Amino acid sequence: MHNVVKLIFLLIVLQVSGQQILPENKRAMVVDEILENRFNNLLPQLMDASDIDMWVVISREYNEDPVIKTMLPATWLNARRRTILLFYRDKTNNTIEKLAVARYNVGKSIKSAWDKEKEPNQWKRLMQLISERNPKKIGLNFSKDHNIADGLDKTDYDEFMQNLPKSFQKSVVSAEQLAVRWIETRTESEMVIYNQLVDITHDIIAEAFSEKVITPGVTTTTEVEWWMRQKVTDLGLETWFHPTVDVQRSKEDLVGHLYSFSGRPDDMVILPGDLLHCDFGITYLRLNTDCQELAYVLKPEEKAAPDFLINGLKDGNRVQDFLTGNMVEGKTGNEILAKSLAEAKAAGLRPSIYTHPLGLYGHSAGTTIGMWDAQGGVMKDDGENYPLNPNTVYAIELNTTITIPEWNRDIRIMLEEAGFFGANGFRYVNGRQKELMLIPRLKTHQGN
Repeated sequence: MHNVVKLIFLLIVLQVSGQQILPENKRAMVVDEILENRFNNLLPQLMDASDIDMWVVISREYNEDPVIKTMLPATWLNARRRTILLFYRDKTNNTIEKLAVARYNVGKSIKSAWDKEKEPNQWKRLMQLISERNPKKIGLNFSKDHNIADGLDKTDYDEFMQNLPKSFQKSVVSAEQLAVRWIETRTESEMVIYNQLVDITHDIIAEAFSEKVITPGVTTTTEVEWWMRQKVTDLGLETWFHPTVDVQRSKEDLVGHLYSFSGRPDDMVILPGDLLHCDFGITYLRLNTDCQELAYVLKPEEKAAPDFLINGLKDGNRVQDFLTGNMVEGKTGNEILAKSLAEAKAAGLRPSIYTHPLGLYGHSAGTTIGMWDAQGGVMKDDGENYPLNPNTVYAIELNTTITIPEWNRDIRIMLEEAGFFGANGFRYVNGRQKELMLIPRLKTHQGN
Protein backbone atom coordinates (compact mmCIF):
# COMPACT_ATOMS: atom_id res chain seq x y z
CA MET A 1 0.00 0.00 0.00
CA HIS A 2 3.01 2.27 0.43
CA ASN A 3 3.34 2.67 -3.35
CA VAL A 4 -0.34 3.59 -3.62
CA VAL A 5 0.00 6.34 -1.02
CA LYS A 6 3.11 7.62 -2.80
CA LEU A 7 1.28 7.57 -6.13
CA ILE A 8 -1.71 9.50 -4.77
CA PHE A 9 0.65 12.09 -3.26
CA LEU A 10 2.45 12.49 -6.60
CA LEU A 11 -0.81 13.00 -8.47
CA ILE A 12 -2.08 15.56 -5.96
CA VAL A 13 1.20 17.51 -6.16
CA LEU A 14 1.03 17.52 -9.95
CA GLN A 15 -2.57 18.70 -9.82
CA VAL A 16 -1.88 21.53 -7.38
CA SER A 17 1.17 22.66 -9.34
CA GLY A 18 -0.95 22.88 -12.49
CA GLN A 19 1.20 20.33 -14.36
CA GLN A 20 -1.79 18.58 -15.83
CA ILE A 21 -0.41 16.39 -18.61
CA LEU A 22 2.31 13.91 -17.67
CA PRO A 23 5.09 12.90 -20.09
CA GLU A 24 4.92 9.37 -21.46
CA ASN A 25 7.42 7.83 -19.04
CA LYS A 26 5.56 9.23 -16.02
CA ARG A 27 2.26 8.04 -17.47
CA ALA A 28 3.69 4.53 -17.75
CA MET A 29 4.78 4.67 -14.12
CA VAL A 30 1.30 5.72 -12.99
CA VAL A 31 -0.47 3.10 -15.13
CA ASP A 32 1.75 0.28 -13.87
CA GLU A 33 1.50 1.31 -10.21
CA ILE A 34 -2.27 1.47 -10.44
CA LEU A 35 -2.38 -1.90 -12.20
CA GLU A 36 -0.21 -3.52 -9.53
CA ASN A 37 -2.49 -2.15 -6.82
CA ARG A 38 -5.56 -3.45 -8.63
CA PHE A 39 -4.07 -6.92 -9.01
CA ASN A 40 -2.84 -7.20 -5.42
CA ASN A 41 -5.66 -5.50 -3.52
CA LEU A 42 -8.79 -5.20 -5.65
CA LEU A 43 -8.75 -8.47 -7.60
CA PRO A 44 -8.77 -10.79 -4.53
CA GLN A 45 -11.85 -8.97 -3.21
CA LEU A 46 -13.64 -9.28 -6.54
CA MET A 47 -12.83 -12.96 -6.93
CA ASP A 48 -14.15 -13.67 -3.43
CA ALA A 49 -17.33 -11.70 -4.10
CA SER A 50 -17.83 -13.53 -7.42
CA ASP A 51 -17.12 -16.95 -5.86
CA ILE A 52 -14.52 -17.75 -8.54
CA ASP A 53 -11.15 -19.04 -7.33
CA MET A 54 -9.52 -19.29 -10.78
CA TRP A 55 -9.87 -16.83 -13.62
CA VAL A 56 -8.35 -17.72 -16.98
CA VAL A 57 -8.10 -14.91 -19.55
CA ILE A 58 -7.08 -16.00 -23.05
CA SER A 59 -6.41 -13.68 -25.96
CA ARG A 60 -4.51 -13.53 -29.23
CA GLU A 61 -2.56 -10.67 -30.72
CA TYR A 62 -4.77 -8.08 -32.49
CA ASN A 63 -7.91 -9.88 -31.37
CA GLU A 64 -7.72 -8.81 -27.76
CA ASP A 65 -10.29 -9.62 -25.12
CA PRO A 66 -11.55 -6.25 -23.73
CA VAL A 67 -10.56 -7.46 -20.26
CA ILE A 68 -6.99 -8.39 -21.11
CA LYS A 69 -6.44 -4.96 -22.65
CA THR A 70 -6.99 -3.48 -19.18
CA MET A 71 -4.44 -5.87 -17.64
CA LEU A 72 -1.45 -5.28 -19.90
CA PRO A 73 1.47 -3.17 -18.65
CA ALA A 74 2.07 0.29 -20.08
CA THR A 75 4.75 -0.94 -22.49
CA TRP A 76 2.44 -3.57 -23.99
CA LEU A 77 0.04 -2.18 -26.57
CA ASN A 78 -1.34 -5.60 -27.55
CA ALA A 79 -1.30 -9.20 -26.46
CA ARG A 80 1.62 -11.20 -27.88
CA ARG A 81 0.90 -14.30 -29.93
CA ARG A 82 -1.54 -16.17 -27.68
CA THR A 83 -1.37 -14.64 -24.20
CA ILE A 84 -2.96 -16.64 -21.39
CA LEU A 85 -3.30 -15.18 -17.90
CA LEU A 86 -4.20 -17.30 -14.89
CA PHE A 87 -5.30 -15.83 -11.57
CA TYR A 88 -5.69 -18.22 -8.66
CA ARG A 89 -7.21 -17.08 -5.39
CA ASP A 90 -6.49 -19.14 -2.25
CA LYS A 91 -8.91 -17.58 0.19
CA THR A 92 -7.83 -19.82 3.09
CA ASN A 93 -4.23 -18.61 2.92
CA ASN A 94 -5.24 -15.14 1.65
CA THR A 95 -3.00 -15.35 -1.41
CA ILE A 96 -3.44 -14.67 -5.09
CA GLU A 97 -1.22 -16.06 -7.84
CA LYS A 98 -0.85 -14.10 -11.05
CA LEU A 99 0.66 -16.25 -13.76
CA ALA A 100 1.21 -15.96 -17.50
CA VAL A 101 1.26 -19.03 -19.71
CA ALA A 102 3.65 -17.11 -21.90
CA ARG A 103 7.38 -17.11 -22.45
CA TYR A 104 7.88 -13.85 -20.58
CA ASN A 105 6.54 -11.92 -17.64
CA VAL A 106 3.55 -9.68 -18.33
CA GLY A 107 4.65 -6.53 -16.53
CA LYS A 108 5.76 -6.49 -12.90
CA SER A 109 2.81 -8.35 -11.46
CA ILE A 110 2.25 -11.38 -13.71
CA LYS A 111 5.07 -13.93 -13.80
CA SER A 112 5.81 -16.29 -16.65
CA ALA A 113 4.90 -19.90 -15.85
CA TRP A 114 5.77 -21.55 -19.16
CA ASP A 115 9.15 -22.89 -20.23
CA LYS A 116 8.60 -23.94 -23.84
CA GLU A 117 11.74 -26.05 -23.84
CA LYS A 118 10.33 -28.21 -21.03
CA GLU A 119 6.74 -28.29 -22.34
CA PRO A 120 6.36 -27.20 -25.98
CA ASN A 121 2.54 -27.27 -25.87
CA GLN A 122 1.04 -24.10 -24.34
CA TRP A 123 -2.33 -25.72 -23.67
CA LYS A 124 -0.75 -28.66 -21.86
CA ARG A 125 1.19 -26.29 -19.63
CA LEU A 126 -2.01 -24.42 -18.80
CA MET A 127 -3.71 -27.68 -17.85
CA GLN A 128 -0.78 -28.61 -15.61
CA LEU A 129 -1.16 -25.33 -13.74
CA ILE A 130 -4.91 -25.88 -13.37
CA SER A 131 -4.52 -29.45 -12.14
CA GLU A 132 -1.86 -28.48 -9.59
CA ARG A 133 -4.20 -25.89 -8.03
CA ASN A 134 -7.39 -27.92 -8.25
CA PRO A 135 -9.82 -24.96 -8.42
CA LYS A 136 -13.50 -25.23 -7.51
CA LYS A 137 -14.61 -22.83 -10.24
CA ILE A 138 -12.80 -21.79 -13.39
CA GLY A 139 -14.08 -18.50 -14.79
CA LEU A 140 -13.86 -17.82 -18.52
CA ASN A 141 -14.85 -14.63 -20.33
CA PHE A 142 -18.06 -15.59 -22.08
CA SER A 143 -21.32 -13.74 -21.48
CA LYS A 144 -24.64 -13.16 -23.20
CA ASP A 145 -25.53 -10.08 -21.15
CA HIS A 146 -22.28 -8.07 -21.10
CA ASN A 147 -20.27 -7.57 -24.28
CA ILE A 148 -17.16 -6.47 -22.37
CA ALA A 149 -17.19 -9.81 -20.52
CA ASP A 150 -17.58 -11.85 -23.74
CA GLY A 151 -14.04 -11.58 -25.08
CA LEU A 152 -13.08 -15.26 -25.32
CA ASP A 153 -13.28 -16.25 -28.98
CA LYS A 154 -14.74 -19.56 -30.10
CA THR A 155 -11.42 -20.99 -31.26
CA ASP A 156 -9.75 -20.49 -27.90
CA TYR A 157 -12.83 -21.70 -26.02
CA ASP A 158 -12.93 -24.90 -28.06
CA GLU A 159 -9.19 -25.47 -27.60
CA PHE A 160 -9.47 -24.88 -23.86
CA MET A 161 -12.36 -27.29 -23.39
CA GLN A 162 -10.78 -29.97 -25.58
CA ASN A 163 -7.59 -29.88 -23.49
CA LEU A 164 -9.24 -29.47 -20.07
CA PRO A 165 -9.29 -32.73 -18.06
CA LYS A 166 -12.79 -34.18 -17.75
CA SER A 167 -12.68 -33.83 -13.98
CA PHE A 168 -12.70 -30.02 -14.39
CA GLN A 169 -15.26 -29.72 -17.20
CA LYS A 170 -18.14 -29.02 -14.80
CA SER A 171 -16.06 -26.42 -12.96
CA VAL A 172 -16.10 -24.00 -15.91
CA VAL A 173 -18.41 -21.01 -15.39
CA SER A 174 -18.97 -17.61 -16.94
CA ALA A 175 -16.73 -14.98 -15.37
CA GLU A 176 -19.10 -12.18 -16.42
CA GLN A 177 -19.74 -10.84 -12.90
CA LEU A 178 -16.02 -10.85 -12.10
CA ALA A 179 -15.10 -9.29 -15.46
CA VAL A 180 -17.69 -6.52 -15.13
CA ARG A 181 -16.64 -5.74 -11.56
CA TRP A 182 -13.00 -5.62 -12.66
CA ILE A 183 -13.81 -3.16 -15.44
CA GLU A 184 -16.24 -0.97 -13.48
CA THR A 185 -14.57 -0.67 -10.06
CA ARG A 186 -12.41 2.38 -9.44
CA THR A 187 -9.68 2.57 -6.80
CA GLU A 188 -8.78 5.55 -4.65
CA SER A 189 -5.78 6.48 -6.78
CA GLU A 190 -7.82 6.21 -9.98
CA MET A 191 -10.34 8.67 -8.59
CA VAL A 192 -7.57 11.21 -7.97
CA ILE A 193 -6.72 10.84 -11.66
CA TYR A 194 -10.36 11.05 -12.68
CA ASN A 195 -10.79 14.47 -11.13
CA GLN A 196 -7.84 15.63 -13.21
CA LEU A 197 -9.21 14.08 -16.41
CA VAL A 198 -12.58 15.77 -16.09
CA ASP A 199 -10.90 19.08 -15.25
CA ILE A 200 -8.87 18.86 -18.47
CA THR A 201 -12.04 17.98 -20.39
CA HIS A 202 -13.86 20.99 -18.98
CA ASP A 203 -10.92 23.27 -19.81
CA ILE A 204 -10.87 22.18 -23.45
CA ILE A 205 -14.62 22.71 -23.81
CA ALA A 206 -14.38 26.13 -22.17
CA GLU A 207 -11.69 27.20 -24.63
CA ALA A 208 -13.56 25.75 -27.61
CA PHE A 209 -16.72 27.62 -26.58
CA SER A 210 -15.03 31.01 -26.39
CA GLU A 211 -14.03 33.88 -28.64
CA LYS A 212 -10.55 32.31 -28.89
CA VAL A 213 -12.02 29.71 -31.23
CA ILE A 214 -15.43 31.00 -32.34
CA THR A 215 -16.07 34.13 -34.39
CA PRO A 216 -19.85 34.39 -34.81
CA GLY A 217 -20.89 34.60 -38.41
CA VAL A 218 -17.64 32.99 -39.56
CA THR A 219 -16.78 29.86 -37.57
CA THR A 220 -18.65 26.65 -38.31
CA THR A 221 -19.61 23.79 -36.03
CA THR A 222 -17.33 21.44 -37.97
CA GLU A 223 -14.36 23.76 -37.47
CA VAL A 224 -14.95 23.73 -33.71
CA GLU A 225 -15.14 19.93 -33.73
CA TRP A 226 -11.80 19.63 -35.48
CA TRP A 227 -10.29 22.30 -33.24
CA MET A 228 -11.21 20.14 -30.23
CA ARG A 229 -9.79 17.02 -31.88
CA GLN A 230 -6.55 18.83 -32.70
CA LYS A 231 -6.31 20.29 -29.20
CA VAL A 232 -6.44 16.78 -27.76
CA THR A 233 -3.67 15.65 -30.12
CA ASP A 234 -1.53 18.71 -29.36
CA LEU A 235 -1.77 17.95 -25.63
CA GLY A 236 -0.52 14.43 -26.27
CA LEU A 237 -3.87 12.86 -25.40
CA GLU A 238 -6.40 10.71 -27.23
CA THR A 239 -10.14 10.82 -27.67
CA TRP A 240 -12.34 7.73 -27.84
CA PHE A 241 -14.90 9.34 -30.17
CA HIS A 242 -14.96 12.24 -32.56
CA PRO A 243 -16.26 15.45 -30.89
CA THR A 244 -19.59 16.84 -32.02
CA VAL A 245 -20.93 20.37 -31.91
CA ASP A 246 -24.52 21.29 -32.82
CA VAL A 247 -26.75 24.34 -32.79
CA GLN A 248 -30.29 25.03 -31.65
CA ARG A 249 -31.75 28.34 -32.75
CA SER A 250 -35.04 30.09 -33.22
CA LYS A 251 -35.67 29.17 -36.87
CA GLU A 252 -35.33 25.36 -36.88
CA ASP A 253 -37.80 22.73 -35.73
CA LEU A 254 -36.82 20.22 -33.05
CA VAL A 255 -35.95 16.93 -34.71
CA GLY A 256 -35.76 13.39 -33.30
CA HIS A 257 -33.25 12.14 -30.75
CA LEU A 258 -31.21 10.49 -33.50
CA TYR A 259 -30.15 13.99 -34.57
CA SER A 260 -28.12 14.24 -31.36
CA PHE A 261 -26.08 11.16 -32.31
CA SER A 262 -26.03 11.11 -36.11
CA GLY A 263 -27.19 13.10 -39.09
CA ARG A 264 -26.34 16.62 -37.92
CA PRO A 265 -25.57 18.96 -40.80
CA ASP A 266 -21.87 19.79 -41.24
CA ASP A 267 -20.40 23.25 -41.37
CA MET A 268 -23.26 25.17 -39.80
CA VAL A 269 -22.13 28.76 -39.35
CA ILE A 270 -22.42 29.76 -35.70
CA LEU A 271 -24.51 32.91 -35.28
CA PRO A 272 -25.40 35.32 -32.47
CA GLY A 273 -28.39 34.00 -30.53
CA ASP A 274 -27.41 30.33 -31.01
CA LEU A 275 -27.46 27.77 -28.24
CA LEU A 276 -24.39 25.56 -28.77
CA HIS A 277 -24.04 22.02 -27.50
CA CYS A 278 -21.02 19.73 -27.60
CA ASP A 279 -20.34 16.06 -26.87
CA PHE A 280 -16.67 15.49 -26.06
CA GLY A 281 -14.41 13.12 -24.17
CA ILE A 282 -10.75 12.26 -23.74
CA THR A 283 -8.66 9.19 -22.92
CA TYR A 284 -5.76 9.60 -20.50
CA LEU A 285 -4.00 7.17 -18.17
CA ARG A 286 -6.37 4.44 -19.42
CA LEU A 287 -9.47 6.25 -18.20
CA ASN A 288 -12.11 8.03 -20.26
CA THR A 289 -14.32 11.08 -19.91
CA ASP A 290 -17.61 11.95 -21.62
CA CYS A 291 -19.05 15.43 -21.29
CA GLN A 292 -21.83 17.51 -22.86
CA GLU A 293 -22.06 21.22 -22.11
CA LEU A 294 -23.86 24.27 -23.44
CA ALA A 295 -22.91 27.79 -24.51
CA TYR A 296 -24.88 30.78 -25.70
CA VAL A 297 -23.66 33.19 -28.41
CA LEU A 298 -24.45 36.71 -27.29
CA LYS A 299 -26.17 39.14 -29.61
CA PRO A 300 -24.44 42.55 -29.86
CA GLU A 301 -26.80 44.21 -27.40
CA GLU A 302 -26.89 41.36 -24.87
CA LYS A 303 -25.01 41.13 -21.58
CA ALA A 304 -26.40 37.73 -20.58
CA ALA A 305 -28.20 34.74 -22.00
CA PRO A 306 -32.00 35.01 -22.21
CA ASP A 307 -33.86 33.97 -19.07
CA PHE A 308 -35.64 31.15 -20.90
CA LEU A 309 -32.28 29.48 -21.62
CA ILE A 310 -30.98 30.12 -18.11
CA ASN A 311 -34.13 28.52 -16.70
CA GLY A 312 -33.87 25.69 -19.22
CA LEU A 313 -30.43 24.78 -17.88
CA LYS A 314 -31.88 24.79 -14.38
CA ASP A 315 -34.51 22.31 -15.58
CA GLY A 316 -31.71 20.12 -16.92
CA ASN A 317 -30.00 20.27 -13.53
CA ARG A 318 -33.29 19.25 -11.90
CA VAL A 319 -33.46 16.12 -14.05
CA GLN A 320 -29.87 15.36 -13.03
CA ASP A 321 -30.90 15.68 -9.38
CA PHE A 322 -33.83 13.30 -9.78
CA LEU A 323 -31.55 10.72 -11.37
CA THR A 324 -28.61 10.97 -9.01
CA GLY A 325 -30.93 11.00 -5.99
CA ASN A 326 -32.22 7.60 -7.07
CA MET A 327 -28.81 6.00 -7.51
CA VAL A 328 -28.96 3.44 -4.72
CA GLU A 329 -26.64 0.48 -4.29
CA GLY A 330 -28.20 -2.77 -5.49
CA LYS A 331 -30.86 -1.13 -7.66
CA THR A 332 -30.85 -2.09 -11.33
CA GLY A 333 -30.66 0.45 -14.12
CA ASN A 334 -34.30 -0.11 -15.07
CA GLU A 335 -35.42 0.52 -11.48
CA ILE A 336 -33.40 3.73 -11.24
CA LEU A 337 -34.63 4.88 -14.64
CA ALA A 338 -38.32 4.28 -13.96
CA LYS A 339 -38.31 6.08 -10.61
CA SER A 340 -36.28 9.04 -11.91
CA LEU A 341 -38.46 9.55 -14.98
CA ALA A 342 -41.65 9.31 -12.93
CA GLU A 343 -40.46 11.89 -10.42
CA ALA A 344 -39.21 14.29 -13.07
CA LYS A 345 -42.45 14.05 -15.04
CA ALA A 346 -44.47 14.59 -11.85
CA ALA A 347 -42.50 17.83 -11.41
CA GLY A 348 -43.64 19.01 -14.84
CA LEU A 349 -40.45 18.16 -16.74
CA ARG A 350 -40.08 16.28 -20.03
CA PRO A 351 -36.99 14.15 -19.41
CA SER A 352 -35.04 11.54 -21.33
CA ILE A 353 -32.30 9.61 -19.50
CA TYR A 354 -29.60 7.47 -21.14
CA THR A 355 -26.82 7.27 -18.55
CA HIS A 356 -23.99 4.78 -19.04
CA PRO A 357 -20.99 3.43 -17.12
CA LEU A 358 -17.70 5.26 -17.67
CA GLY A 359 -14.15 4.22 -16.89
CA LEU A 360 -11.65 1.97 -18.62
CA TYR A 361 -13.94 2.29 -21.64
CA GLY A 362 -16.11 5.23 -22.66
CA HIS A 363 -19.21 3.07 -22.87
CA SER A 364 -18.00 0.84 -20.09
CA ALA A 365 -19.24 -2.03 -17.92
CA GLY A 366 -21.95 -1.74 -15.29
CA THR A 367 -25.67 -1.21 -15.13
CA THR A 368 -27.46 0.58 -17.96
CA ILE A 369 -29.73 3.43 -16.86
CA GLY A 370 -31.83 3.95 -19.96
CA MET A 371 -31.04 4.39 -23.64
CA TRP A 372 -32.22 7.27 -25.80
CA ASP A 373 -34.40 4.84 -27.75
CA ALA A 374 -35.44 2.70 -24.73
CA GLN A 375 -37.01 5.01 -22.18
CA GLY A 376 -39.21 2.19 -20.92
CA GLY A 377 -36.12 0.29 -19.81
CA VAL A 378 -33.60 -1.94 -21.54
CA MET A 379 -33.71 -5.66 -22.15
CA LYS A 380 -31.79 -8.20 -20.09
CA ASP A 381 -29.01 -8.54 -22.64
CA ASP A 382 -28.26 -4.83 -22.26
CA GLY A 383 -27.34 -5.22 -18.59
CA GLU A 384 -30.78 -4.62 -17.04
CA ASN A 385 -30.27 -7.36 -14.46
CA TYR A 386 -26.99 -5.91 -13.22
CA PRO A 387 -27.07 -3.85 -10.01
CA LEU A 388 -25.49 -0.49 -9.24
CA ASN A 389 -22.27 -1.13 -7.32
CA PRO A 390 -20.14 1.25 -5.23
CA ASN A 391 -16.83 2.73 -6.37
CA THR A 392 -18.07 3.17 -9.92
CA VAL A 393 -18.20 6.09 -12.35
CA TYR A 394 -21.12 6.94 -14.62
CA ALA A 395 -21.66 9.45 -17.40
CA ILE A 396 -24.78 11.23 -16.14
CA GLU A 397 -26.22 11.68 -19.62
CA LEU A 398 -29.74 13.01 -20.20
CA ASN A 399 -31.86 15.81 -21.55
CA THR A 400 -35.08 17.63 -20.92
CA THR A 401 -37.31 19.19 -23.57
CA ILE A 402 -38.46 22.73 -22.95
CA THR A 403 -40.87 24.99 -24.83
CA ILE A 404 -39.61 28.45 -25.78
CA PRO A 405 -42.51 30.76 -26.75
CA GLU A 406 -40.01 33.39 -27.89
CA TRP A 407 -38.67 30.94 -30.49
CA ASN A 408 -42.06 29.33 -31.12
CA ARG A 409 -40.50 25.87 -30.73
CA ASP A 410 -39.21 23.18 -28.39
CA ILE A 411 -35.51 22.62 -27.70
CA ARG A 412 -33.56 20.05 -25.73
CA ILE A 413 -31.24 20.86 -22.86
CA MET A 414 -28.65 18.08 -23.27
CA LEU A 415 -26.15 17.50 -20.45
CA GLU A 416 -23.54 14.93 -19.53
CA GLU A 417 -21.08 14.87 -16.63
CA ALA A 418 -18.93 12.23 -14.93
CA GLY A 419 -20.29 11.17 -11.54
CA PHE A 420 -18.88 8.84 -8.87
CA PHE A 421 -21.03 6.49 -6.82
CA GLY A 422 -19.35 5.38 -3.61
CA ALA A 423 -19.88 4.49 0.03
CA ASN A 424 -21.17 8.01 0.74
CA GLY A 425 -23.53 8.06 -2.22
CA PHE A 426 -23.23 10.10 -5.39
CA ARG A 427 -20.97 13.04 -6.21
CA TYR A 428 -19.86 14.68 -9.43
CA VAL A 429 -16.23 13.92 -10.18
CA ASN A 430 -15.36 17.52 -11.03
CA GLY A 431 -18.57 19.46 -10.67
CA ARG A 432 -21.27 20.04 -13.31
CA GLN A 433 -22.43 22.87 -15.52
CA LYS A 434 -24.88 25.16 -13.72
CA GLU A 435 -24.36 28.29 -15.82
CA LEU A 436 -24.30 28.75 -19.57
CA MET A 437 -20.93 29.62 -21.08
CA LEU A 438 -21.09 32.90 -22.99
CA ILE A 439 -19.48 33.68 -26.34
CA PRO A 440 -17.77 36.11 -26.14
CA ARG A 441 -16.96 36.16 -22.45
CA LEU A 442 -18.07 39.42 -20.85
CA LYS A 443 -15.24 41.81 -20.04
CA THR A 444 -15.22 44.59 -17.49
CA HIS A 445 -13.94 47.90 -18.94
CA GLN A 446 -12.66 50.58 -16.61
CA GLY A 447 -12.06 54.30 -17.14
CA ASN A 448 -14.08 57.20 -18.54
